[in-house]
Amino acid sequence: MKVTTAALPLLPLCQRLLPGLPGLPRLPGLPGLPGLGLSELAALPGRLTGLSLTLLKASALEAAILAGHLLLYPSGIIQERRPVCTLPTTQSRDPQPSPPPPRLPARTSPPVVLVHGFIDNRSVFLLLRRSLAQHGRHQIESLNYSPLTCDIRTAAELLGRHVEEICERTGCERVDIVGHSLGGLIARYYVQRLAGDLRVRTLVTLGTPHTGTRVVPLANAHPIVRQMRPGSAVLEELARPSPGCRTQFVSFWSDLDRVMDPLETACLDHPDLTVQNVRVSGIGHLALPVHPAVATGIRQALDTDTPEADTTGKRDGGLTVA
Repeated sequence: MKVTTAALPLLPLCQRLLPGLPGLPRLPGLPGLPGLGLSELAALPGRLTGLSLTLLKASALEAAILAGHLLLYPSGIIQERRPVCTLPTTQSRDPQPSPPPPRLPARTSPPVVLVHGFIDNRSVFLLLRRSLAQHGRHQIESLNYSPLTCDIRTAAELLGRHVEEICERTGCERVDIVGHSLGGLIARYYVQRLAGDLRVRTLVTLGTPHTGTRVVPLANAHPIVRQMRPGSAVLEELARPSPGCRTQFVSFWSDLDRVMDPLETACLDHPDLTVQNVRVSGIGHLALPVHPAVATGIRQALDTDTPEADTTGKRDGGLTVA
């Protein structure tokens, strides 16, 4: 079979996107390019068609989610109301200071704190929140940090105060956190650098750039975007040793996430952390906190006391939602 010159630039892309194609002896005249056999070249059109359909469906889903989220966005701008316990009042001539509100009884499952991503708010978790509530998680709260926040460290300190308030109010000693994108980095900084592992039992991250993303270079004008770039001071802090960290980490990453560059940046790899990396196939970045299959995976992660650590470095398996 003859390979035309126009098709040659596509072959490295095919090798990357289709790792199932085994490398055979090199094609003549193509130094440095892994070889492809005739049968593999013949199968390329069908495989690329399937890949194109998957990308098309994922892109359509991302567009639909974005449209719906833009409609819901105003509803999530205001901070959610915190439950307040009040005591019945009695008439008394002598004014006395009212006693502090009693703590709510501790529940079997820890409270869940949801942390949104960059230039977003708590409305992104509408469907996930409903799914968690329907399966027994009744203490669910969101942290809304300002879109003008310019430092991950500052946002992590805010998260720490929020968690302490929840623990004080509910009587629970620990919480679970689910962070989408930047929200996962904020929560991770709180856990690793601000002693948040004393309060956080499980941290679930969704499409979080744990080692930095290179997407949209023009966005570097925003300081917090620069902190999400590979080699930033914040990411170097997170790469430092964290001996004895008590928090369990579960990182969901998608093989069609256009916000992660490279894709593997959404996988968490740290020698001192107990981590399970979960690959999600068939959806993009915006769908991670929305898709019901991912919500099921999140519930399972939160219900597991000790997730199986990903010590092999492999990132195969996981969820296929296409």
